[in-house]
Amino acid sequence: MAKDNIELDILKKAILLEQQGKALYEQVAQSTSSRGAGEVFSIMAKEETKHIEYLSKHFASVREKGAFLETDDYGKPDESFADVVLEEEIIRQISASGFEAAAISAAIEMEKKAVSLYEKGAADTSDENAAGLYRTLADWERTHLDFLVEMDRELTEDIWNENSFWPF
Repeated sequence: MAKDNIELDILKKAILLEQQGKALYEQVAQSTSSRGAGEVFSIMAKEETKHIEYLSKHFASVREKGAFLETDDYGKPDESFADVVLEEEIIRQISASGFEAAAISAAIEMEKKAVSLYEKGAADTSDENAAGLYRTLADWERTHLDFLVEMDRELTEDIWNENSFWPF
């Protein structure tokens, strides 16, 4: 398989993964009764939209010109949801056995998959522009993953406390 075909394959997988994440986050944002969870998932859906746009531009460039765009200005992840995610009020609004908690678990797995795809892409490519794009996206997804994992941890601890699951 030619180098361009390998890069296009990675980009197609990445775009699909980002579209799936966006769809999940939009659905949760629309379906939740928690204002805070809705806000968090709306912001995350917008982040995935940015990723899709970056990836689509590179896909078009690789397909048409055989090369990634020359840029390292991908911006920074929107960390405004971090303030919302870790608010105690939001944690209280989300039931650990409810829809939002299940969505958080699914989102964690999607983010792990994205980080893995981008890290592998960065390691496997000889194109510095591709590697830069993949590293940036891996960092963005890792930011999302870290916040989701922290939210999940706090939800779990709340449930354990409520049900006296702690041994002490």
